[in-house]
Amino acid sequence: MDKQLTAKVPTHVAIIMDGNGRWAKQRGLPRTMGHRKGVEAVREAVRVAGEVGISYLTLFAFSSENWTRPQTEVNDLMGLLKAFIRRDLAELHGENVRIRVIGSRENLRSDILPLLLEAEETTRANTGLMLVIAFNYGSRDEIARAARKLAEKVAAGLIQPSDIDPATFARELDTNGIPDPDLLIRTSGEERLSNFLLWQAAYTELLFVPEFWPDFTRETFYAALERYSGRERRFGGIVEVAQAVTG
Repeated sequence: MDKQLTAKVPTHVAIIMDGNGRWAKQRGLPRTMGHRKGVEAVREAVRVAGEVGISYLTLFAFSSENWTRPQTEVNDLMGLLKAFIRRDLAELHGENVRIRVIGSRENLRSDILPLLLEAEETTRANTGLMLVIAFNYGSRDEIARAARKLAEKVAAGLIQPSDIDPATFARELDTNGIPDPDLLIRTSGEERLSNFLLWQAAYTELLFVPEFWPDFTRETFYAALERYSGRERRFGGIVEVAQAVTG
């Protein structure tokens, strides 16, 4: 582990991998080439996360709104996802990485869902880095689905409305059992969450970096972690209280 990172390594890092298309456009290349280059950045980010001791790495791979993109681009993205799972799953499994997929699974393409389930099932017993892939994911949809599940439980008499509190609600989210992100990074210079982890990011440190995702190197990741290490997290309170909360 890099000695400069040992003091304060976040438990959970989430990344909005933005800028593949613009990276390609700057170079006069088709957008698909940006996405392909972005897969290489994914591999490097996973390696770094494992090396420095991050326990959870969540990547915003495909949003529920991305289906509105041109069909040729959607098909290419699906092809890259399938290739990544088929080519990298064995290596990730061998490195003790556990894969978990969040997002709606309703009406997913028949050639995609089995691969996602295979990745989860193959690595289920692994105890190293958890790689969380947000696929067909939208935070508002996730929150609505959680509310619907709780409403169904109330209607069935399993719980009372008074039983519902933030902890109860969080257990119905796709991220149940995963700690909230300590750090959320968005590449490409855009400064918004874009419907990603809205509930979970309530007290997350946000970091917006100018690099497009294909240019997100090991050094870029290290620099982001160093900037996080200098942050003072208070969780709405004062420093002493925040330290007590985090141990």
